[in-house]
Amino acid sequence: METGVRVPVALGSRSYQIVVGSGVLKQVGALCGELLPSRRVMIVTNPVINRLYGTTVSTSLRKAGFQTATIEIPAGERAKSLRQAARLYRAFLHNRMDRRSIVVALGGGVIGDLAGYAAATFLRGVPFVQIPTTLLAQVDSSVGGKVAVDLPEGKNLIGAFYQPSLVVADVETLKSLPPRQMRAGLGEVVKYGMIADRELFGYVETYLDAILRAEEEPLTHLVTRSCAIKAQIVEQDEREEGIRAVLNFGHTVGHALETMAGYHRLLHGEAIAIGMVVATMLSVNRGLCEREDLDRLRTLLTRIGLPTKATGDMKSLVYTIGYDKKVRNRVIYCVLTKGIGHVALAALSDLAELRAAIRAAWSV
Repeated sequence: METGVRVPVALGSRSYQIVVGSGVLKQVGALCGELLPSRRVMIVTNPVINRLYGTTVSTSLRKAGFQTATIEIPAGERAKSLRQAARLYRAFLHNRMDRRSIVVALGGGVIGDLAGYAAATFLRGVPFVQIPTTLLAQVDSSVGGKVAVDLPEGKNLIGAFYQPSLVVADVETLKSLPPRQMRAGLGEVVKYGMIADRELFGYVETYLDAILRAEEEPLTHLVTRSCAIKAQIVEQDEREEGIRAVLNFGHTVGHALETMAGYHRLLHGEAIAIGMVVATMLSVNRGLCEREDLDRLRTLLTRIGLPTKATGDMKSLVYTIGYDKKVRNRVIYCVLTKGIGHVALAALSDLAELRAAIRAAWSV
């Protein structure tokens, strides 16, 4: 009997379900069989995740009548590259995959982004299924269809909008996460609270200890609610031409910090935490929200164990922000807050204003 909560993502012919629950990994084969006629599957994962969950997933798929093969890629953001994408293409060819074959992304955000990009571009697009195994991937990168690889000049500069056919988020996989990875994922959950759900923000404040212990009930609530928020936004703006930009709260500074750190010294959720503090300081300076909101955000991030400021060359940081996809005609289009649970899109043309907000945010 099936367990798990289903969160729909309504996008017409590209609609799909997010299945969230404990133990749903064992149902992957049955879930795929409901939707996809092909019998050939390529599982893309990394050595650690394959050792933990590869057998469970491949066994479930084979029981449902699928033929499976697995390819491992290195762990870490540096694997999100054109070189690794080419490896996947060759593996797809070697395993005689056609346009009806399925790519299964088993792992965190790097696996999902890379496998999704390869699926989007191989034979002009083959179906793919997301099985995120980190909190960050379950609440963010596995949902919404943004897939990409990096260049040395910046994150996600080569990519596509390509929706999965199915997302299966098993909260039991979060029990194997290193504490730092769990904290980084919570940074994205806090982001959802900041942009859309004051109650979710308060839930994290109240149940933080249970969340950090990876208890099933609070994690299921966090993942389900976060996915529902993102689904509602993506349904309104699939290709990030308007309202979907609110999902980038904290990302203007956050992505620049990741680029400067070389994608491996600073986790995505850590960088976004720092970016959210800067964005909220900028909001305070503009009179959009109260200082109390900034203090509450900083306090929660600190309790989680996330950084709230960084060190480094201010000039280099601002220069790197200039390469961001959200910069047009030398104007930075960023997301600010009008208070916890509410956002505002803003244009920033005066870099002195940005530098002042960064200095103020990091001076505490």
